[in-house]
Amino acid sequence: MGQMTDVLVIGGGSTGCGIARDLAMRGVDVTLVEKGNLTHGTTGRMHGLLHSGGRYAVSDQASATECIEENRILREIAGHCVEETGGLFVKRPEDDDSYFQEKLSGCRACDIPAEVLTGAEAREREPYLAADIEKAISVPDAAIDPFRLCVATAASTEAHGGRIRTHAEVTDVLLEDGEVTGVEIRQAEGGRGDVPPGTTERITADYVVNATGAWAGHIGEMAGVEVEVRPSKGVMTVMNTRQVDTVVNRCRPKGDADIVVPHETACILGTTDKEVSDPEDYPEERWEVDLMIEELSELVPIIEEARTLRSFWGVRPLYEPPGTGTEDPTDITRDFFLLDHADRDDLPGMTSIVGGKLTTHRMMAEQISDHVCEKLGVTAGCRTDAETLPGSDDISELHEWMDEFGLRSPVSRRSAQRLGSRTKEVLDTDEPNPTICSCEAVTRAELGDAIDDAGRDLNAVRLRTRASMGTCQGGFCCHRMADELYPDHGAEAARESLDELYQERWKGQRHALWGEQLSQAMLNHLLHATTMNRDGDPSQLDEEVPFGAFDAGADDGPRSANESAVADGGLVHDDASQSASDTGSNEADGCR
Repeated sequence: MGQMTDVLVIGGGSTGCGIARDLAMRGVDVTLVEKGNLTHGTTGRMHGLLHSGGRYAVSDQASATECIEENRILREIAGHCVEETGGLFVKRPEDDDSYFQEKLSGCRACDIPAEVLTGAEAREREPYLAADIEKAISVPDAAIDPFRLCVATAASTEAHGGRIRTHAEVTDVLLEDGEVTGVEIRQAEGGRGDVPPGTTERITADYVVNATGAWAGHIGEMAGVEVEVRPSKGVMTVMNTRQVDTVVNRCRPKGDADIVVPHETACILGTTDKEVSDPEDYPEERWEVDLMIEELSELVPIIEEARTLRSFWGVRPLYEPPGTGTEDPTDITRDFFLLDHADRDDLPGMTSIVGGKLTTHRMMAEQISDHVCEKLGVTAGCRTDAETLPGSDDISELHEWMDEFGLRSPVSRRSAQRLGSRTKEVLDTDEPNPTICSCEAVTRAELGDAIDDAGRDLNAVRLRTRASMGTCQGGFCCHRMADELYPDHGAEAARESLDELYQERWKGQRHALWGEQLSQAMLNHLLHATTMNRDGDPSQLDEEVPFGAFDAGADDGPRSANESAVADGGLVHDDASQSASDTGSNEADGCR
């Protein structure tokens, strides 16, 4: 079994999806393969910030200029994926005033709209800011949904004749006469199309693009070349509500725990920057979570009292050119690099793209598509900066649909925001359409639409709809979601998919088990154990659950001894014991 294509793109994050779309729009026969769901890697573990460029206005003005240019383009072509929150760089008394002035000057030099606010004016915009915030710079930061963005980009790829293969892991890079000629993939369960799980298949291509980010070195090894990626992990912590409605950055030079991003119904605190040797295997450490809360409560004091839902870690695909020798990962440029392995390693047929960030993914895709088209003799130009993504219609048209369907409730409004131009198509049903996920306002019709696309993979359904990603973290909707699988997929598949979804929800909560969240986690465990008879099947538990650990009250302080025991792994459900090191599917949660 085999397939032929002009260009094979490896990696289903924002950059890979952007490359596939760009090439397909130019008429190139393109196939994208991704070993998990779309956004499986770094893209799915970001904090959801659409950069204005203000973050780099002092240290890297070239990147800052790129960010503001792409910020404006993404608002135009992917408006349904962007929430225009605005951003603030806030100064505390101990922060350097000269740096504040450098930030302001840098923003203006890079054409980033910037306005100075007094502390009182900043608190008028965001009442929960600390009382001692002296002043702030307002910039056009925004929140962006990477899952919606990548799905819309993939949909556009297929609309222009491209192919998207998920759950298709590259197991080898094919070489012939010293040239890359394709890849070998192994199809896992949950992939799109008719290829049976476990099938090994060869895909031959005229050209291969390695867009795997932090995993680019692994693909390089398969081809016999070195790609000098230096993965750097960062933690994000998800709070139960939106303590702020504006992106809040601390106005100081590089450092950990300096940003709060409002996203959908939650806020995401970030982040750390610590180099790791393997993007698949690194420690998820509790001190990182504690640091987020301690440091960022200095900016937004209510964070210290709020409930922490979960934490997740992402790995940045930092690239260091040979001979640089930078020791501190925060000093490594956030710019992107196009590595033509024909020129660099005498290996024709493959190019890698490394570094960069989601905000500039379209620009990165344009440059590598230009490069590939030059290799193939394709003269068509880029149109991705002008053609909107599916669902990204003007807001007045969306309001007309809402009026037509009476979409006045929060449930309908949220569905319309997610579905965009497909709202009428999906919600126009004569069947009962109850709300399946109350926290995120996901109805049966929207869930069924996602199942039609993703199959029995409820984690893929989650990424498309946000079902199970709200305050209860799936405690009250996982079972309802699985029930929607039963008619077409049967009881066994529904139960297996429920377990997979529940475990994914559990993984991120292990570092947030104190106070009220500890009680919520126990409630979720009991709901799952009793409903699915897990309490009656000891083989389903890796070790006995120490129920006494849940006697600690929610008001006993940040973490009692019992709570710490549970947070460090005392509560183990099904496969959760491996979650501290299993980050392969631990997508970022507040932005999904």
